[in-house]
Amino acid sequence: MPCSDPWKPARIANTAMESGSSHATVAVLVSGGLDSSILLADLLRQGRRVQPLYIRSHLFWEAAELRAVKRFLKALAADGPGLPELVVLDLPVADLYRDHWSVTGREGPDAGSSDDAVYLPGRNVLLLVKAALWCRMHGVSELALGVLGSNPFADATPAFFAAFEACFNRAVGGRLQILRPFASLTKRQVIDRGAGLPLELTFSCIAPVRGLHCGACNKCGERRAVFQAVNARDPTRYAQPCAANPRSGALPPGGNSEPRTLTP
Repeated sequence: MPCSDPWKPARIANTAMESGSSHATVAVLVSGGLDSSILLADLLRQGRRVQPLYIRSHLFWEAAELRAVKRFLKALAADGPGLPELVVLDLPVADLYRDHWSVTGREGPDAGSSDDAVYLPGRNVLLLVKAALWCRMHGVSELALGVLGSNPFADATPAFFAAFEACFNRAVGGRLQILRPFASLTKRQVIDRGAGLPLELTFSCIAPVRGLHCGACNKCGERRAVFQAVNARDPTRYAQPCAANPRSGALPPGGNSEPRTLTP
């Protein structure tokens, strides 16, 4: 059996996972965005005990993002008991990313840029190491991420997550399972699961202006495209007035001719 004490060195052991239950705590790595916020709420609806985790790397948008995370969690907690306080873990990356736009906020990718433009080297590796080790230190055996199968980056593939999980468990003598409940869902299906949730409290911007979505960056363009694609009213407050969205055709069109509201 794997070592039960996280402060003792690991021995080589079989780290195969057992299935979780509604009684076991699942940690959810939240970013404030649509996918991770909806995932957290979805797990709560399933009766899971959920522990939200946020990794603070001191990137340009994180102050606004973290405020949004806390507002969203507060709104969920108001609907029912059982949601623990957010755990914030620090993992500064300024010494690695240095003068990159993600740190400085200057000349970031605009709404017309491709997905590759927002790539951050080792992003998921860094996030997972910190979150997984917190889980190991607190006896939590499941870590859930709101990653979709359409994510184009190498550190978001099934092979990457399987390899990371095996490597991590061997290193620390753990039994952590990395869950990706939305891996087989489309963006439309994820948004549909957000019906009735306060999605206006989520945050997806990499260049916030006075705490608002800027309306002009890559992630704001993606956010607008998502709501357009599902024919839903976009509840987001943007600092910049809505203009023609260059990414409006990036997702499959919705089935209704008029925008719909996301109600149950």
